[in-house]
Amino acid sequence: MAEQDLAGRKALVTGSATGLGRSIAIRLAERGADLIINCTRSLTDAEETVAECNRLGAQTQLVAADVSTEDGCRKLADAAASWGRLDILVNNAGITRHARDHADLDALTREDFMDTYAVNVAGPFLMMQACKPLLLKAHEETGRASAVLNTSSIAGVTGIGSSVAYAATKGALNTMTLSLARALAPAIRVNAVCPGFIGTRWFKDEMGAEQYERLEESVAKSTPLGVASGPDDIADSAMFFLTDASRHVTGETLLVDAGTHLGYAPLTAR
Repeated sequence: MAEQDLAGRKALVTGSATGLGRSIAIRLAERGADLIINCTRSLTDAEETVAECNRLGAQTQLVAADVSTEDGCRKLADAAASWGRLDILVNNAGITRHARDHADLDALTREDFMDTYAVNVAGPFLMMQACKPLLLKAHEETGRASAVLNTSSIAGVTGIGSSVAYAATKGALNTMTLSLARALAPAIRVNAVCPGFIGTRWFKDEMGAEQYERLEESVAKSTPLGVASGPDDIADSAMFFLTDASRHVTGETLLVDAGTHLGYAPLTAR
């Protein structure tokens, strides 16, 4: 059983029906936090996440809401308001438009950019806007800075990734992390985690097991650490920012990409 160092704390994780958001929510529940689970459409998956968090002893609320809209963010904040405060906010919801050939400028439309920005950049800002009073209330009641974690990407640091639009939104999110960390201190800490490849069931569902296995092997061979990360691997690193272990940390972006940003490791180093 994990240490219950987050017992009594109230957390909200956007996009937590599946993937990394689900893994972070479960990690929080394991350590004693109560949770708001969020999805836009994946209600069945979200209910499974809720059931697992409940099994771990967490009090949970499930809120279907679109974080790209003010109404959706207010709906989530209103759910958290029933607790009277919010200790932890994880801005994890995100989307992409696939156009991996970044030289093909015709592969993306203005709508692709606007839709991606609406979720990946405006969404975290609107969530912060809606939840700021509750995050401040938690600091006022506990004397402890509230923790906000933005799920960014290696794409926002290196410009690689599924599309130019996606990379641009994650770069903007990294900059916003710095701005808000400075502006909201000392009551609220704001950090970001930047994963590289994350193997999720969506890849498996889209590709099939055999093709996915080849992809995973290819990714592992291309990283200096020789591994392909899964949601739990990234969630374990993300938890640093959501606990008192990072109580003196704000405005940081942590690359959790098995060393992808370093380039290919020579075979002699393996």
